[in-house]
Amino acid sequence: MSLIVVDVESDGPVPPIYSMVSFGAVVVEPTLSRTFRAEVRPISDRWLPEALAVSGVTRERHLGFEEPGPVMERFERWIQESSKGKPVFCSDNLAYDWQFINYYFHAHLGRNPFGWSGRRIGDLYCGMVKDGYATWKHLRRTGHDHDPVNDARGNAEALLAMVEMGLKLPVR
Repeated sequence: MSLIVVDVESDGPVPPIYSMVSFGAVVVEPTLSRTFRAEVRPISDRWLPEALAVSGVTRERHLGFEEPGPVMERFERWIQESSKGKPVFCSDNLAYDWQFINYYFHAHLGRNPFGWSGRRIGDLYCGMVKDGYATWKHLRRTGHDHDPVNDARGNAEALLAMVEMGLKLPVR
């Protein structure tokens, strides 16, 4: 089993009404050296300027990004090559990141290599410290700057810190 942290940037709150702009992924392992980054063109004519602004991308630039199908094929291949056993999707905000990745995989490939579920980092931390309202983002070393690989790396760093604190996870 391999944990893969994924972070998504989008131009609105939900696919396919809105579109993913970019995403990044990091395999949770001590080196954090296996990463994936992609930018995808819109799948919808709708977009929220304030949501798109978070990623620092203009609509015109977004329209020039790559078609989602080939991107999702490359991402699936990277997941398969980077995983030992079943890949497990992990994220800061599972409800947000998962919906985009799951939708894009199913819409463009007809399948999701992560299967049907994922893990939310905050819930793991809350369970570990036995406090349903505990905060965990202080465990990140890489700053959260809405670059999807940087954000995924920071979240993977937090998972590694939780392992150092005693959480049992399959990180090699």
